Amino acid sequence: MKDLFSGMALLEVVGAGKLEKDNYTVKDINFSQQPLEKIAIAGETGSGKTSLLKMIGGLVQPDEGNIYFEGERVLGPYERLIPGHPHIAYLSQHFELRNNYRVEEELESKNMLTEEDANRIYSICKIEHLLKRKTDQLSGGERQRIVLARLLTTSPKLLLLDEPFSNLDAIHKNIIKSVLLDIGSKLNTSCILVSHDAADTLSWADTIIVLKDGKIIQLGTPEKIYYEPVDEYCAGLFGEYNLLNEKNKKQFFPNGTGKEQLIVRPEQFSLVTEKGKSVKGIVQAVYFFGSYYAVEVLMNEQMLRIRTEKKGLNIGDEVCLELTNN
Repeated sequence: MKDLFSGMALLEVVGAGKLEKDNYTVKDINFSQQPLEKIAIAGETGSGKTSLLKMIGGLVQPDEGNIYFEGERVLGPYERLIPGHPHIAYLSQHFELRNNYRVEEELESKNMLTEEDANRIYSICKIEHLLKRKTDQLSGGERQRIVLARLLTTSPKLLLLDEPFSNLDAIHKNIIKSVLLDIGSKLNTSCILVSHDAADTLSWADTIIVLKDGKIIQLGTPEKIYYEPVDEYCAGLFGEYNLLNEKNKKQFFPNGTGKEQLIVRPEQFSLVTEKGKSVKGIVQAVYFFGSYYAVEVLMNEQMLRIRTEKKGLNIGDEVCLELTNN
């Protein structure tokens, strides 16, 4: 098997499945990851995201299939005295730090690098200013970045992150997103992350895998997943959408689309003067969100949600909409 994958994918997941109490939490998962490719796994709670991540890290034993890292099969906890893979690091959403230790002491306990290389990781993780502080004097976001730095000092080739954005305020969420981008570009570490808030993954990932009931139902680029979701489940994970009714579908696409369902994001509508393929509707509500307005338009017995920068819209105004191509 080593020769088959040598020089190809960093990670290969082949038919992986996990059975718990006669039910599959993960079933027939197949995908590969290239070096430095950033993969996000999205899905609702209970879709199998964490189980899959732990199987990749060698922390949960697959009941079916195999996982290969650099061409070698990843051994599960039934096959290793100490579970895990030496080149794969796993950041749990339930990470812990010892209390009443200085941050630098906590980091030194796992460090396998020179002082210069370790300081570089502390800089990337934006924790240099925290090194003298006690571990019980940190915010949740600061604690998370310290645990992340501690993992990186073991020089992993693949970093697995379980819900790294959960329970963070906007400031710390943006910091950790920046840190994760730097990990790939500056440390040459590949990453896979799981997130229940799938919209957080759009700006970060190269590839998104959508799970439902333990199975992959869509895999593709963020743009493909966002603008061409396979169903309403996928669409709803990544933000607001409109499912056009038959009347609107026929008006916007008089020649047909070849699709049974047509999902349209609010920003795919454009407000235009009456012309061409535009469709008329009546404004029912206008909400201000700073950089844009969310507008509800009644059109052919359906309430459509659109997003626009146009000012001065009022309830009762007649408007014309067109669909833009993305």
